[in-house]
Amino acid sequence: MRDKQKLIQECMDRAVENREVAGVIALEITDGKEIFFAKSGYADIENKTPIGRDNIFRLYSQSKPVTAVAAMILIEDGILDLSEPVGDYIESYKKQTYLCKDKVHKVPADNKMRIRDLLNMTSGLVYPGLNTASEVEVGRLMNKMEKKLGSDKMMTTMEFAEELGKIPLNFIPGSHFQYGTSADVLGAVIEKASGMSFGDFVRSRILEPLDMKDTDFYVPENKKDRLAKAYRNTKGKLVEFYGDNLAIRNNGDPNPFESGGAGLFSTIDDYSRFAQMLLNGGTYEGKQILTPNSVKYLTSGKLNATQQADLDRWQGLEGYTYGNLMRVLDDPRQASLIANKGEYGWDGWLGAHFSNDPATNTTFLMMVQRYDYGTGPLTRKLKNIIFS
Repeated sequence: MRDKQKLIQECMDRAVENREVAGVIALEITDGKEIFFAKSGYADIENKTPIGRDNIFRLYSQSKPVTAVAAMILIEDGILDLSEPVGDYIESYKKQTYLCKDKVHKVPADNKMRIRDLLNMTSGLVYPGLNTASEVEVGRLMNKMEKKLGSDKMMTTMEFAEELGKIPLNFIPGSHFQYGTSADVLGAVIEKASGMSFGDFVRSRILEPLDMKDTDFYVPENKKDRLAKAYRNTKGKLVEFYGDNLAIRNNGDPNPFESGGAGLFSTIDDYSRFAQMLLNGGTYEGKQILTPNSVKYLTSGKLNATQQADLDRWQGLEGYTYGNLMRVLDDPRQASLIANKGEYGWDGWLGAHFSNDPATNTTFLMMVQRYDYGTGPLTRKLKNIIFS
């Protein structure tokens, strides 16, 4: 009989010993019961602080499923409509342009960016990069924001979305898939539609009902000692990372840019409550966040054939499709890990990872803070131990 817990511990210890990660924690919950919690390594190498269950982590893109749920709440409430143009909520999206063969064209009236494009990353909005003029312009905007962090001129969620709307899109909305700033713009839409700041909406409708008391868009001073340090591997050595990537404040200080795509800080137990709520069909410990029908829609998204061809180029996501700011396993035979059809979730730039597997009623969560890790080798190895 395989000793799953022992294999997981040994796998984690090897990754720490090989300096793949500074520290890692992982949690498996099946049928609502905790199967295991495991940990290895450090939250702070220099001070030899062991990583632990109460550490707070920068979620980065693992914030996106929370933003998708926030949008779904407003859809359930009859306030947002998936087919509505984003321009109904943000002025600069009324007359957008897009790139085609390095030339700028007006977005046709029939192809305006819609709310559903934000949820499916089919909007034409992109992250910073060097491949196109759009990516370069977004990079400039992000750099401008990052330089203002800590000053009295920091950009807000809505200001960022407004500025993004003035940059040519990478393609006509709906025509392709490209991972980018869609969730940040969705945060601004939620803000406008709800009449509350994005952070206040998320707190009142998701975090507080689920008792996610250590989750927010900043880390209060009295919790800063629990914030795990971020590291990058430089020539085989783990060096602390201090940067403010994607205008997220690495030190956890308050930020008026409440990023729907990357802004949340959380603990493994807090996020498990959110994940379990989805796996339970929208309810956790008697608190209903969404209806079962909404959860079914939210967790079974699928790109069309043209959009899927774009995602198929993403190494590591073989067999997956995408929808509502999450990956969804469509063809397990193509996947680079052992998993079941319908498994969904997402990860973050520093290595936070979330998976729900409806087939086995299992939630798997893992937290690391390693520069540009996403779903890394350790993530796949641990999932293979669990789901094999």
